[in-house]
Amino acid sequence: MPRHSRSPRDLGDPPEDVAHTCRDARPRRVLQRGRNTCRTPEEPSPNRNDSFLLPIRINATAPGLTQCMLGSWITCLACFLRTQAHQVLFNTCRCKLLFQKLMEKTGVLVLCVFGFWVFSVHLPSQVQVWQDDSISTPLQSLRMYQEKVRHHTGEIQDLRGSMNQLIAKLQEMEAMSDEQKMAQKIMKMIQGDYIEKPDFALKSIGASIDFEQTSATYNHDKARSYWNWIRLWNYAQPPDVILEPNVTPGNCWAFSGDRGQVTIQLAQKVYLSNLTLQHIPRTISLSGSLDTAPKDFVIYGMEGSPREEVFLGAFQFQPENIIQTFQLQNQPARTFDAVKVKISSNWGNPRFTCLYRVRVHGSVTPPREQPS
Repeated sequence: MPRHSRSPRDLGDPPEDVAHTCRDARPRRVLQRGRNTCRTPEEPSPNRNDSFLLPIRINATAPGLTQCMLGSWITCLACFLRTQAHQVLFNTCRCKLLFQKLMEKTGVLVLCVFGFWVFSVHLPSQVQVWQDDSISTPLQSLRMYQEKVRHHTGEIQDLRGSMNQLIAKLQEMEAMSDEQKMAQKIMKMIQGDYIEKPDFALKSIGASIDFEQTSATYNHDKARSYWNWIRLWNYAQPPDVILEPNVTPGNCWAFSGDRGQVTIQLAQKVYLSNLTLQHIPRTISLSGSLDTAPKDFVIYGMEGSPREEVFLGAFQFQPENIIQTFQLQNQPARTFDAVKVKISSNWGNPRFTCLYRVRVHGSVTPPREQPS
């Protein structure tokens, strides 16, 4: 091929297209850096615009080894500097994004703190008002309920203690033998009065015997004391012995036969309700029998002068039960100052009948009317 002729001036200068490329390479690179600030650095493309051309004159026909090595070194250096510039620009963009996100998060956090402060300032007053209006009444009711529970708990504990004591006593009674039970029962009968009713026929409080309307006392030879055919005293008990609580064998009032009566002047006027008869048990009777005990009898209430008799009831005494209380069959709403006990039979003794004790029960105030 024919070679173009060049002037000596042109040997040291680069061609026009090469020089033009060298002149336009830097402005384009700067513009490309401005546009691709936030982009990831890419591998350099083999574009002629991205390569640096040596500002020296290169012999196109036969370049030297030194010139090739120097061009390669400069090209690598330019690529390295370009890569570092891209990384710096990318890091700067990331820092801006991180700073922007941090500012956004900080703004949200500030808003949350401000909302919490407003909520904490205004909430106590609202809570106080709500407590005063909605909680005060239920709390008072709850406190009253707790007080009631404590009170009932104390009562339950007291009842439990009483029940434990009663159970202990019952266990003691179950452990007792039959002989001990019998002895204890007899001691209660002798020492205690389990009727638990006021006795208005008691001599110690002013009751007495109306001898004019009372049968004569039975007199027999064993009850008299003589000296040379002269009677000294009589051991027979008077009728008022039945108004005393001393119930022992022989300490009774006896009248002849199986029919008789006794009139008791009460200590005061009483609304009558019950009458109690008492006799000695068979176990301590000297004869071993209860044939002198009264059997059938009638009770009259007496009031005024002359005495008006009012029938109160007819009953029968069972001697096996030494103490028997009879409720009056007729209980008029009026007071009586005397009671007549009229005995019509006994349990088999033909000679005399014995009365050990008579009690009259009632109240000084009118009894309450029972609903029909």
